[in-house]
Amino acid sequence: MLFVIPWGRHWIVGTTDTDWDLDKAHPAASSADIDYLLEHVNSVLAVPLGRDDVQGVYAGLRPLLAGESDATSKLSREHTVAHPVPGLVVVAGGKYTTYRVMAKDAVDEAVHGLDMRVADCVTEEIALYGAEGYRALWNARARIAADTGIHVVRVEHLLNRYGSAAQEVLALIAENPTLGAPLQAADDYLRAEIVYAASHEGARHLDDVLTRRTRISIETFDRGTRSARDAAELMAPVLGWDKDQIEREVEHYEKRVEAERESQRQPDDLTADAARLGAPDIVPL
Repeated sequence: MLFVIPWGRHWIVGTTDTDWDLDKAHPAASSADIDYLLEHVNSVLAVPLGRDDVQGVYAGLRPLLAGESDATSKLSREHTVAHPVPGLVVVAGGKYTTYRVMAKDAVDEAVHGLDMRVADCVTEEIALYGAEGYRALWNARARIAADTGIHVVRVEHLLNRYGSAAQEVLALIAENPTLGAPLQAADDYLRAEIVYAASHEGARHLDDVLTRRTRISIETFDRGTRSARDAAELMAPVLGWDKDQIEREVEHYEKRVEAERESQRQPDDLTADAARLGAPDIVPL
């Protein structure tokens, strides 16, 4: 089974479904993985895709429950909760999109047998951060654009990314209008979004912003290398970086991108993993 998902101006095509027993911190996609996806997606496309159409690649791991079959495609995507000894509750399996159900099941297991009565779980009724007031802001997006001087398409982008928390990003721009400009070489994003990632979203390193708070690393042909210095300089005042730390962050990110590119040229998982590990994690000063 293959997914072809609209993602802004891009498609996300995936996924492979193979086991991985190498480095778990930085799983790597090999050339074989890319060829596999291209082969299968081209079997249903009128206009085939080639390697030059691949703008970015990323890999991740999903924990699966052990089963009778060793084939990962046949293992359960569900989670299980266990209470192996008194006072210890463990959760295994699951995935990002079921985190609320996993949390509910874990808490239910933890409180089972307590003398006190615990209220029923209400997580399904609690809005995610940014959901409260989102629809009203969406209806008012043209007025917001007029009030802030930011193009309505940019306002829509912020609302789609942050929900009602977009007001916090707009507040940064109100304090410093230069943050309302697009990020250098990644103009889908505003400079304010880089600052917001460091000030409000817990980003501590450049690759946190370019690969996780944003998706610049997979949405640009240069994998974010041309945006790296601009982004690092925006983060610096928030995180107290000096010039040396800015240089270290940029250098680390460039090495990370090159290691990932090299891994994607390798024929198999073993060589891809070795190439990816050529860029060690950055260590804070």
